[in-house]
Amino acid sequence: MESLRADVVVVGLGAFGSAALWRLAARGVNVVGIERQAIGHAFGSSHGTTRLFRVACLEHPALTPIARKSLELWTELGERTGQVYVRQTGSLNVGGPNSSPVSGARRAATESGAQATELSHDELRSRFPQYGGLAADEVAVWDPDAGICYAEPTVRAQVAEAQRLGATVYPHTMVTAIEPGSDGVVVRTPTVEFRAEQVVVCTGAWLGKLVPALPLSPRRTPLFWFRPQDPESEAFRLEAFPSFIWEFADGRGLWGHGSDEDFGVKVGLHGGRERENGFDADELDRYIHPLDDIAELASVVGRAFPGLDPAPVKAIPCMVTDSPDGQFLIGRYDERVVVAGGDSGHGFKHCAGLGEVLAQLTTKETPYADVSFIDPLRFG
Repeated sequence: MESLRADVVVVGLGAFGSAALWRLAARGVNVVGIERQAIGHAFGSSHGTTRLFRVACLEHPALTPIARKSLELWTELGERTGQVYVRQTGSLNVGGPNSSPVSGARRAATESGAQATELSHDELRSRFPQYGGLAADEVAVWDPDAGICYAEPTVRAQVAEAQRLGATVYPHTMVTAIEPGSDGVVVRTPTVEFRAEQVVVCTGAWLGKLVPALPLSPRRTPLFWFRPQDPESEAFRLEAFPSFIWEFADGRGLWGHGSDEDFGVKVGLHGGRERENGFDADELDRYIHPLDDIAELASVVGRAFPGLDPAPVKAIPCMVTDSPDGQFLIGRYDERVVVAGGDSGHGFKHCAGLGEVLAQLTTKETPYADVSFIDPLRFG
């Protein structure tokens, strides 16, 4: 078997891995990236055209500087490539005054300094009449720096930039084992073994297979797109219907954003009846089931947004990998292994900023932000 050497091997080149590869290559590190599928593929968690981008991050105030770092890095990359990776059209956090989106965004704005504006019920209805299903007490927090980011183009651009800076990439290559030792780490594939000082493992729903002690649970999460009832309506264009997270009193909620030239209105259901989680990522059910996947979502969409046709026009399966507390697992696992996973459904917007963190941790730099709350060893 052929044996190759590098300073660092990055395993998995989705959102987190492609960013880590890029930021390591930007430091002049001799880095190799290995991806089981093609670059920017549709079999993991980093696909589906778009992802929400938020700065007043409801999940934790310390995520705000990471989102800002992603925006900074993607803006610089876009200036070099002539592409747009983030489109800032703002975002709504909708729900009761004490709901998770509203209170979380409010807390992030207060503690991190993110810009945010609170909208009363009447202000929300006036500015966004598309929200026909609002309850009497529901309000919103407006995040003006938020918007959407573009999934597959971003992953491909991060890998391409890493290659331009000297990284070597092996697509269509499956890692079968990672073997840390006192003098380095061996990363095995069926045809080649890689010997390196360190490995960064970013394999999403497959992370628990390569680093089995991590408390991670993959979850099947289909993605859906809709069209307005009136084909001529402009009410659900992205500019008029920006990205949102909406939590209802029963704990369920919707998330999504309006349409652009190349895609429809994207809406997903959170907290509904889950068909499957904790499964083997290699056995993901890639069928869409009308009764289990669509019926509940269509019913909720029809009540929430009467101007949308509740029958989706497109659907594809995706995966989310949950951690016990909903925060990422980013950091050093042992002397040779750094891990990145547990996206918990809100990871893509942070991937460039987290790639910078991973590069800093791998090269023993001090991270630019506090990342203690996403330490992978916090669960023991």
